[in-house]
Amino acid sequence: MEKYIIDEKTGIRYTLRGDYYLPDLYLLQNETPMYGKYGFLRLEYLKECKRVLYINYLTQGKLVKHLNDMDIEATERIEFFVEIMKQRQGITEKLKAQNQIEWVGLMNNIKNSAEEIVLNELIYV
Repeated sequence: MEKYIIDEKTGIRYTLRGDYYLPDLYLLQNETPMYGKYGFLRLEYLKECKRVLYINYLTQGKLVKHLNDMDIEATERIEFFVEIMKQRQGITEKLKAQNQIEWVGLMNNIKNSAEEIVLNELIYV
């Protein structure tokens, strides 16, 4: 038996595995993975909690684009929320110059709050 055969109708190549010919199928990647922390968090969430959605994105070749988009959107939202919260709490560069420890503490709280909002509203949905 031949190791490889090609179906003339479909153009799909088959490889002999034991007694069976299995199709050589590959997923097309339309986009380069550029995602960071939030893209990886979304990927893990899809794999563990939304398996059907994960498989749909994967088989349609849309997974990388989705993860790239989610990472960008999450990063932009966090930056937006941080700026809004800084203004509402009156955190300025003047405070940073006067009391760096307090400024760092307040900024860490704001960043963590903004990140928690985005994770709950965007990534883990």
